[in-house]
Amino acid sequence: MKFAGKLAATLGLAFALLFTAGGVSAKNFKMALGDAAGGTQDAAGKKFAEEFEARTGGKHKIKMFHNGQLGSEQDTVNDAAMGTLDFSVLAINNITPFSPTVGMLTLPYMILSLDEAVKLTQGDIGKELVENTIRDAGVRIVAWSYAGYRVLSNSKHPVRTVADLKDLVVRVPKNEIMIDTYNSWGNNPTPMAWSETFTALQQGVVDAQDTPYITIHAMKFYEVQKYITNLRYLFLLEPIIISESVFQDQKPEVQKAILEAGEAATKFSAGYLADTEKRLKADLVARGMVIDDPADNEKEWIDAATSKVWPKFYKSIGGKDKLNAALKSLGRPTVD
Repeated sequence: MKFAGKLAATLGLAFALLFTAGGVSAKNFKMALGDAAGGTQDAAGKKFAEEFEARTGGKHKIKMFHNGQLGSEQDTVNDAAMGTLDFSVLAINNITPFSPTVGMLTLPYMILSLDEAVKLTQGDIGKELVENTIRDAGVRIVAWSYAGYRVLSNSKHPVRTVADLKDLVVRVPKNEIMIDTYNSWGNNPTPMAWSETFTALQQGVVDAQDTPYITIHAMKFYEVQKYITNLRYLFLLEPIIISESVFQDQKPEVQKAILEAGEAATKFSAGYLADTEKRLKADLVARGMVIDDPADNEKEWIDAATSKVWPKFYKSIGGKDKLNAALKSLGRPTVD
């Protein structure tokens, strides 16, 4: 019995050493999310985690931290770049300060439908932006989630024209393109971290903000906002990123599982948006929110934003040629 016990202990130790040395030791990865549970970030993150765990035979798991528990979305890019955070799901505009060429995807009215969002992110343009982000920011985009248009909500009155914005204090992310877009409409927005937004709306520090319907519902903004305007100026992409140093530290089979899980989460997200947005929009109305469309098919909004904002960012996004290549891939007119 003593021999059997010693043998079992020896074999157990040997197995443990092999398990670790072979690079297949179980690990709980951390994933930061800026939003609450119930939104597109949560849905994409859950799908990614499920697919990743399945592809690693349950050896690796992902623990999700919602509501900015691990820091602001921009903070998580820094943390991932340093290798102190594994994954983050965040709005694309929070990557732009670290990798400016990604800003192409946040130009106002650049993306006019879910189909266009999928074409850009899954085609050659998207592949190039992924490589740029690895180079510039030290993080790798492994999945794209599609959250829909950032519609404008506010607590004061209906907004249909650009003039209706003038008396509103609008919260925007700390993103130059989005700040300049509101400036083009004659508004002086207030840059603010996402984690501070609900409280600022609740206390009247700001009157308005823009996020997709799914996010408005998940964050319960109906408790502090009354009016919604169906702006289409920015189709929100919320990629899942991984620290590039963490990615490179993984064995090839784990890297493969990460990339395959990302592909699955991306496909899932497009269907999730289409299935969910209409239902949640109706629920927001049932909760007392009032929804309006911009006047004149949004023409004054489009003209001001594209004429005043696009030229300012040609250089940072990689040049006018890069923008025209993207527009051409979508079958849209190029710029002179």
